[in-house]
Amino acid sequence: MKIELNHTIVNATDQRATAGFLTWVLGLPAAEDEPPFLNVHLTNDAILSVMQAGRVHAQHYAFLVGEDEFDAVFARLTERGITYFADPHQRHPGEINHHDGGRGVYWLAPDGHVLEAITRPYGG
Repeated sequence: MKIELNHTIVNATDQRATAGFLTWVLGLPAAEDEPPFLNVHLTNDAILSVMQAGRVHAQHYAFLVGEDEFDAVFARLTERGITYFADPHQRHPGEINHHDGGRGVYWLAPDGHVLEAITRPYGG
């Protein structure tokens, strides 16, 4: 049996800003306009479908990235002065973590979504 995540909806009070932020920080192509969504395509064929919403409940989205991609994401964060954390509770600002022998970093996206980039899966 094969079960994979195909897509998930990311609610946003400013759909274009959120989709643009996601594609920029992750180094992905521009989102596809497929009303009512702006679809951000990840390299494993999963899709973040960004949808305009009046109210947003912040969610957590974690991305498994390669070492080079981590360096690129981290560089974009620091170049723009975006605060980053070693933990999801934001208790360790300005730090990254080294869980499971890899590197990980958390930061906030528009509407307070917590984004995470890790180079090793947890438990790996």
